[in-house]
Amino acid sequence: MLDIAGPTLTADDRRRLRHPLTGGLILFARHCQDRARLTALVAELKAERPDLLVCVDHEGGRVQRFRSDGFTVLPPMARLGALWMDDALAATDAATAVGTVLGAELRACGIDLSFTPVLDLDHGRSAVIGDRAFHRDPRVVTLLAKSLMHGLLMAGMGHCGKHFPGHGHATADSHVAVPVDRRSLKALLADDVRPYGWLSTSLVGVMPAHVVYPRVDARPAGYSARWLQEILRERLGFQGAIFSDDLSMEGARHLDGRVLAPTEAAVEALNAGCDLVLLCNQSAVDGGRPVDALLDGLWDAAAQGRWTPDPAAEARRQRLLPTQPPLPWDELMHSAVYRQALERLP
Repeated sequence: MLDIAGPTLTADDRRRLRHPLTGGLILFARHCQDRARLTALVAELKAERPDLLVCVDHEGGRVQRFRSDGFTVLPPMARLGALWMDDALAATDAATAVGTVLGAELRACGIDLSFTPVLDLDHGRSAVIGDRAFHRDPRVVTLLAKSLMHGLLMAGMGHCGKHFPGHGHATADSHVAVPVDRRSLKALLADDVRPYGWLSTSLVGVMPAHVVYPRVDARPAGYSARWLQEILRERLGFQGAIFSDDLSMEGARHLDGRVLAPTEAAVEALNAGCDLVLLCNQSAVDGGRPVDALLDGLWDAAAQGRWTPDPAAEARRQRLLPTQPPLPWDELMHSAVYRQALERLP
């Protein structure tokens, strides 16, 4: 999963989109000059590659890429957790409303998937998670996340729970450091991992954390077959797609005492059990050379037997694509379901 440098497609962007190993594209705020041009960009992407999975980090609160020209500014998830403390049933209804509005507005622009909900617990230790988390209690997180996921489903959009097995207890920010969580597997399974087990029949996407849990595995979770295959797939029964977090983050660049190039990181993540790997914000670096190096490097790695493409992974990616066309923006504004959801936002 790649990105593009700006709000319009270049010849190099089109070439990369046509590469057989390109499965998705992630959008950022820089890609939205206004809603009409964002919609046109997504349509152009789909014309170039009809099965492309177009995604965005659009959670609400401080992680919401599009905030103007009609997009509803959504609350941080902690507000739903606070509402739960006053009225639990009203909080679940509000969470469904958030998911409905979030999903419907993105789908009206042609976007397929948002990387939400955050399933991390609010331990009060992680500034990078902070109010992105619903609550400290894994039971509350599970029920609010499931309600938000229901709203996304009503809008025709899938979801991606993150950051498995939990980023909320690690104090460092994996964008700029390698976070470490020294709790035991028993402690993690009894607390932070609980939402993933309770949502095992509902989750369609999961993103692992660039966090090291040394009492479980010396490798960060996104590079750990123990976490992704033994625990997430086998013990918890997860059947959906696993996305790596951004491989350009500092937490992803270090493994087994060495610094990884993006291709090495991608091979390690795929071999550990990821179905898709993300490389973000590299398309404007040196003419996009890191992106080309990743695509070419993965192609060579497959030819050399260092990584084998998995048809099951491709099937999981395909299942994330919406099955129904979106409601265009002007029609969405008159939709009774959407308007009711707007009224129920916290």
